Amino acid sequence: MTEVRFYHLQRKTLEDALPQILEKTLERGWRAVVMAGSEERVEALTQHLWSYKEFGFLPHGSARDGDAEHQPIWLTTEDENPNAATVLILTDNALSSRLETFTLVCEMFDGNDYDAVTAARARWKTYKAAGHDLTYWQQTDRGGWEKKA
Repeated sequence: MTEVRFYHLQRKTLEDALPQILEKTLERGWRAVVMAGSEERVEALTQHLWSYKEFGFLPHGSARDGDAEHQPIWLTTEDENPNAATVLILTDNALSSRLETFTLVCEMFDGNDYDAVTAARARWKTYKAAGHDLTYWQQTDRGGWEKKA
């Protein structure tokens, strides 16, 4: 079954935490699909990944750019895998029916949003019942991640 990691955002925003996860993904030679809740969010993340570092960026694309098969990171609102990614990152309560087609799924949710936490708990139960390998990660005071479950 697929490994599913729940990342509980409490001290950093998605925009601050996502590049860290994506950097580690690329370091391992993996590709990623980032599924967002709206086209506006995809566009905002696109701009952010080009400029989040003063002297660097994360190579990525979206439907606006095309050539998905050449993109190591694909940003989308669709439940798709056009760049043959092994990692799926779900944001904004996005849902995928394709979890088993990925090696790793990262659920990133805002711990300061009651509805997001409630939805993440429901997904945890659904994924557990489906037999996926689940872990729960919480942000540390220093901005890193600590495995809690």
